[in-house]
Amino acid sequence: MSAFRTGFISLVQPVLRSKIGKRLTICSLLHMNFALPIDHNYETPSLLAFFHPQPAYPFHMLLIPRIEIPDLLSLDVQNPAFLQDVFKTAQQIVKDYHLEQHGYRLILNGGSNQEFPILHFHLIAEINPKTTKEYS
Repeated sequence: MSAFRTGFISLVQPVLRSKIGKRLTICSLLHMNFALPIDHNYETPSLLAFFHPQPAYPFHMLLIPRIEIPDLLSLDVQNPAFLQDVFKTAQQIVKDYHLEQHGYRLILNGGSNQEFPILHFHLIAEINPKTTKEYS
């Protein structure tokens, strides 16, 4: 991560954790994602996927819907297109980064475990293939 991004995140993190900050971040993700200091690794009509700005794992990518869905209970199960897109994109990421060789997890947090008030998935792995000799 660049020094600018690291500094930017540490500067705005207290604001982002506030109610107003969370609303602004949701608005930015849904409507102005071009302005966020992230690389859009994967984009589809219904979601964005990018590396977590403060990863908790060596490989940590977020998959976020382009429409506001607060949590799993708010997801419209009568319209499976978004979930199909999530799994298709996750499969592509797993293939592109060779995660099947080392293992991976696709996580969805909810309730008190969901720190950010928008549905999102974490695709994580204990090894980042980009930094291993096997990936080269």
